[in-house]
Amino acid sequence: MNRLGGETSPYLLQHAGNPVDWWPWGEDAMREASRRDVPLLISVGYSACHWCHVMAHESFEDTATARLMNELFVNVKVDREERPDVDAVYMAATQAMTGHGGWPMTVFATPDGHPFYTGTYFPRAQFQRLLQGVSEAWRNDREAVVAQGSAVVQALNERAALPSGPLPTTETLEHAVRNLAGSFDPESGGFGGAPKFPPSMVLEFLLRHGTSDALAMAGATMEAMARGGMYDQLGGGFARYSVDAGWVVPHFEKMLYDNALLLRVYAHWWRSTGSVLARRVALETADWLLREMSTPEGGFASALDADSEGPDGAHGEGLFYVWTPEQLHDVLGADDGAWAASLFEVTGTFEHGTSVLQLLADPDDQARFDRVRTALRAAREKRPRPGRDDKVVVAWNGLVIAALAEAGALFERPDLVETARAAAVLLADLHMGGPDDPHGDGRGPARLLRTSRDGRAGTNPGVLEDYANVAEGFLTLYGVTGETRWFHLAGDLLETVLIRFPDGAGGFFDSADDGERLFQRPQDPTDNATPSGQFAAAGALLSYAALTGSARHREAAEAALGAVSVLADKYARFAGWGLAVAEAALAGPAEVAVVGPAGDPRTRALHRAALMSNAPGLVVALGPGTPDVPLLEGRGMVGGEPAAYVCRRFTCRAPVTAPADLRAELAR
Repeated sequence: MNRLGGETSPYLLQHAGNPVDWWPWGEDAMREASRRDVPLLISVGYSACHWCHVMAHESFEDTATARLMNELFVNVKVDREERPDVDAVYMAATQAMTGHGGWPMTVFATPDGHPFYTGTYFPRAQFQRLLQGVSEAWRNDREAVVAQGSAVVQALNERAALPSGPLPTTETLEHAVRNLAGSFDPESGGFGGAPKFPPSMVLEFLLRHGTSDALAMAGATMEAMARGGMYDQLGGGFARYSVDAGWVVPHFEKMLYDNALLLRVYAHWWRSTGSVLARRVALETADWLLREMSTPEGGFASALDADSEGPDGAHGEGLFYVWTPEQLHDVLGADDGAWAASLFEVTGTFEHGTSVLQLLADPDDQARFDRVRTALRAAREKRPRPGRDDKVVVAWNGLVIAALAEAGALFERPDLVETARAAAVLLADLHMGGPDDPHGDGRGPARLLRTSRDGRAGTNPGVLEDYANVAEGFLTLYGVTGETRWFHLAGDLLETVLIRFPDGAGGFFDSADDGERLFQRPQDPTDNATPSGQFAAAGALLSYAALTGSARHREAAEAALGAVSVLADKYARFAGWGLAVAEAALAGPAEVAVVGPAGDPRTRALHRAALMSNAPGLVVALGPGTPDVPLLEGRGMVGGEPAAYVCRRFTCRAPVTAPADLRAELAR
């Protein structure tokens, strides 16, 4: 009996009709494996994963393969986006045993969850042989199989944690820039070779560092990504990564977290340089988020699939996005079709003579370009659309809240701020509970549930990145709106971080101390596609300390940044967010208290001047002088005029009342 029909995860629901007797992750599946005396087969993936779909079609929808799976194993399907803790521990095992990892991840484990054989995608015939071979080993060589599982678990648990160092220094950050320069691609931008992933957190660090070398690497990378095929030249938004070194052909899935992070960093690039390209890409990405990823409840969906249906009814990767010269001609006519083919590099860059659209140079006729792009976008809308995973993931929505709130303020788009507020309301009202929540016991003031769908919260508890990214989003939203609700809720979430997640050595575990006990408690301070939970927590703790003067939060942030000192010299690409937070810590960060009536244009001018500052990690408190937010307490208007106070570690300079004077203070 397939048991996935009642799940909220779209990925699990995609498999609810399989002939495989899937179980969701949990103790029930382990008890069943123990009762039947068979191994667990744990399959981990996510809904936008191309090769997950391939293996599903080849094997999980095949009755002969399903029969083998059902007879020989208890089969468990895991959505890695719902259960990043489960994914993390089995990915560590897969990488340790095979030297590589990826999704779909295929794990054979003892009934108590200890992995003894792992892999990723297997073609059907190979997978069938593997099923029979593993089952035979379980029946005939049980002692060796169990010993293998125990050895893997012991090795992973004994693996030394990343040592921590002191708070990074200016020299540490300079070493990191040199390390990044060593892997920088001067021809195409980015770092390393193919495949190339958007280095969002590294770009944020380089912008904050602000030297000519750092800004050159950041600018070249962002321009190359925005002009290549990884960026959707018709609809906005970025694909997951480029399969080549030149950003030409993407892996076509679009992830919420990538676009949230890139929206924010392109907005910051515009703030630093005034780049017209940066502004266009930031706003197009924001509009894409609102148009294609928003949910009726006010949150944001997780991903769009790479695959869609083609004209022959078959599914394939990228079919929604690619074009041939003939298709351009059919939509635009001969003249505009030829012009568009040249402008967008439609020269057969993808499969079967199709091309991913690029825009390597700005058009010489903007009106013609706008007309052509509008027509192509309208024609593309008639194609079958990629599937959408519409579950709301708390951590990624926190990233979106921060990005939209800042972009709305910087580009004077109040609709973006309002959308960020609506997402924050959803997280606060649906995902966030107090100590009486089923996942709390009174020690911590706030708990988070990681996912929801259609307004129904899931049951999986939040992990460190959820608490950290939502706190970051709430603090950013407070700095833009002055609404103290978000400041206080961020403080509640960070209190839980300090109580439930510390490792006792200055860092943080990725799962709470009262969470489900897996064979290993996950902990990884390095960035992946999103900021590591530890570095994200450090950033939110540092901002909260700057608003409150709390030494406890400041010290926790600095201790968590100790891992940056170890990574910066050789592995800076995997510590981008930690490096960015370290820039803020070394800069203070600057604290700006803007005091004045909310509707006064003079208050708004001072507030905008603060938000337009490039000071690393700057925090803004907005409102009347009140004890509600400590940075504002005791600070009032000057001579009846709204005023701004520039402080560092709660030591403030004389207040200013003119935006030009505020800009000068922040430039010191």
